[in-house]
Amino acid sequence: MSQPQQISVTDLDLPQLADVRRHLDEELNHLTNSFGQLKQAQAKFRACIENVAEIKPANKGKTILVPLTNSLYVPGKLSDPEHVIVDVGTGYFVQKTRPQATTHYTAKVAYLQTNLDTLQEKITQKQENLNAVVGVMQARLAAQGSGQQTQ
Repeated sequence: MSQPQQISVTDLDLPQLADVRRHLDEELNHLTNSFGQLKQAQAKFRACIENVAEIKPANKGKTILVPLTNSLYVPGKLSDPEHVIVDVGTGYFVQKTRPQATTHYTAKVAYLQTNLDTLQEKITQKQENLNAVVGVMQARLAAQGSGQQTQ
């Protein structure tokens, strides 16, 4: 399989530069949206860590609000404060101790952070590429403008 050929942006004409700019804008938009979604997921896992920390043995038998969805809660009694049910993904739930649940969610937060760091590097690189293309486009337009004025 052959390597993709690299072409300098200075060798492209304005319509080609506009296509490259549009493509980079789309990629940057997609990466930025993905970054936001990962940040939201990380925030949810951090909230889970805080929720697990709120469960205390002193609250055994007390009435609490149990979340069924993000906006629907029902009253329930805390019967076993030492164990929690953890959503491990794709509809599977596992009973874990509070420390195990905290470890699970902490690992999820750390994993997402590594993905966020990688994605941030890609976003920065795409932004630099976009700025380079825009700079070349502006220089070309300025050169065309000055060429027309001298005629």
